[in-house]
Amino acid sequence: MLIDVTEVTFKAGNGGNGKVSFRRNKKGPDGGSGGNGGNILVRGVNDIFLLNQFTQDTVILAENGEHGADNQRTGHGAKDIIINLPIGTSIFDKTDHHLVCELTKVDEEFLLCKGGKGGKGNSEFKSAQNPVPNTAQPGEKGQKLMAILSLKLIADFGLIGLPNAGKSSLLNELTSANAKTGNYEFTTLEPNLGVLKGKVIADIPGLIEGASTGRGLGIGFLKHIEKVGVLLHCISAESKDVVGDYKIIRAELANYNPKMLEKKEIIIVTKTDLVDQKIVKNCITKLKKYGDSVIPVSVHNFAEIQNLKEIFI
Repeated sequence: MLIDVTEVTFKAGNGGNGKVSFRRNKKGPDGGSGGNGGNILVRGVNDIFLLNQFTQDTVILAENGEHGADNQRTGHGAKDIIINLPIGTSIFDKTDHHLVCELTKVDEEFLLCKGGKGGKGNSEFKSAQNPVPNTAQPGEKGQKLMAILSLKLIADFGLIGLPNAGKSSLLNELTSANAKTGNYEFTTLEPNLGVLKGKVIADIPGLIEGASTGRGLGIGFLKHIEKVGVLLHCISAESKDVVGDYKIIRAELANYNPKMLEKKEIIIVTKTDLVDQKIVKNCITKLKKYGDSVIPVSVHNFAEIQNLKEIFI
C-alpha cells in the first residue's frame, strides 16, 4: 500500500542546561555549558514507499543535549536525525498550511527543525564586575513542527487513461515492473513505477469522469500527474467512443489544474490485437484530430512495442 499523504510531528532536541558550580579551593565559578540539542533533517531518496514508515511512528523526536558539568565540562551535543523521504515530497506546516520545503532531488537535504542551543554555565558569566556569578542559562527549546507530508510522483513519463485501458500491462511490457493487471476497473489502486533506458515511467491509476471532484479514486492520483514530464494517454481500441474517452480524461486534467493541458502528450491506442485492424485505423484517424502523435500498440506485438520504445530515447 502506498501512503502519499500523512501527518507527522517533528521535535528537535532541547539544549542542555548550563551548570552553576564553584571550585572548592579557589571558589571560582567552574560550571560548564550545556550541549546543543539534535537537529532534524530530511533527505530526498528514490523510494516512493518511504512515507509508509509513518504508519506507526507519527512523532519524531531528536535527543536533548547533555547538561553542563563542573570543572567547566560542556555537555555532549545530541546527534542529528536524518529522515529519508521520497523525492517529490512536499512538507507543509499544519498550523497555517504554508510550504516548508519540497524535496525534488536525490540526496537533497533540508534542515527541518533546529536543535536548541545549550545554555551557558556560570563560568561563562565571570567578569571583573561579577567575579562569582551564581547563575547559568537554561538550554533553548528545540524547534517543533506539526507537518503534513504530501507526495507527488516525479517521473519522466506518466501513463494515464480510463480504467482498464491497458496501462499496467504496457508498463510491465516496457519495463521490469510487475504491476497487477486484470479485466476490471481499478485493478491498479496505487501508482506503479518502471524504468526504461534510464527514464522513469509512472502508471497512474485509472481516472473516471468526475475524478477531479473526488469520484472513483478521486484527486489523490491526479496530483501525481503534476510532476510528470510527458503524458502517455492510453485509450483502448475496444472502446466504443475513443474520442469521448479522450475528452473525459482531458476534462478532468483541466478541472484539476489547467496547466496540465500544457504538458506534452502522446496518444497510445492499446489492445490493438483484440479488434480488427480497420477499427484500429479508424481509431487513429479520429484521435489524430487531437494530437500529432498517435501510436498503436499491443503488448503481444513485438514490433509495436519496439516502435513505442523509440519515444524513450
